[in-house]
Order: sequence, then structure tokens, then C-alpha cells
Amino acid sequence: MFGSIGTMELVVILVIALIVFGPRKLPELGKSLGKSLGEFKRASNDLRNTLEEEIHVEEQAQHQAVQPTKPASEKPSEPETPVAQDQSAAASTTNSHATEDPPPPADDAQPDTTGSV
Repeated sequence: MFGSIGTMELVVILVIALIVFGPRKLPELGKSLGKSLGEFKRASNDLRNTLEEEIHVEEQAQHQAVQPTKPASEKPSEPETPVAQDQSAAASTTNSHATEDPPPPADDAQPDTTGSV
């Protein structure tokens, strides 16, 4: 209970306290010492609980930041096939422009110097 203090050391401490404080003050001293230890224990428990609560809140915040916005079990709102169709439509549009004649040059474009007449 007292760590490395044995029975003989405890008796010596009590005898010295009895001599120094006297028989009338010793019960008051013990009572105030008990209250002080109780308050210290209560304060340390409150501190430990506050720290554990703060750690728990911090872990929840980190866990929520790591989680995706939608659960993996939910299906995406738009199917993937329209995206593929959009890409194929864009590719066909590009190919249709390749077979057509090039657009006429703009007014500020340089004249054709390739030598064709």
C-alpha cells in the first residue's frame, strides 16, 4: 500500500507525528490530509476523463475526415455507360471534322504561301 515503507517505518512516523502535533491535533490533521487526498484524486480523475474525451473527439474528427462522402455500398448517381457514349460521340465528331474541308482562314490569318494556285 505504501510502496517501500515497512511497518516499522510507519510506526516511527506516527510516533513522531504524535509527539510534534499532540493527541488533540493529530485527528484533525488526519482528517484534513484525507480530504486533501480525496480532492487530489477527484481532480486527477477529472483531468484524465477530460483528456480521454478530447482524444476521443479528435479520433472521431480524423475518422470522419478519412471516410468517403458516400458509403461504398451505394451505387453512383450516374451510370458509367453515358460517359462512354459521350466519349464515343466526341470521337465521332472529331472524325467527321477530319473528312470535311478545312474552314476558311480568318481575316487576320496569313495568306497561303504554299505555292498552290
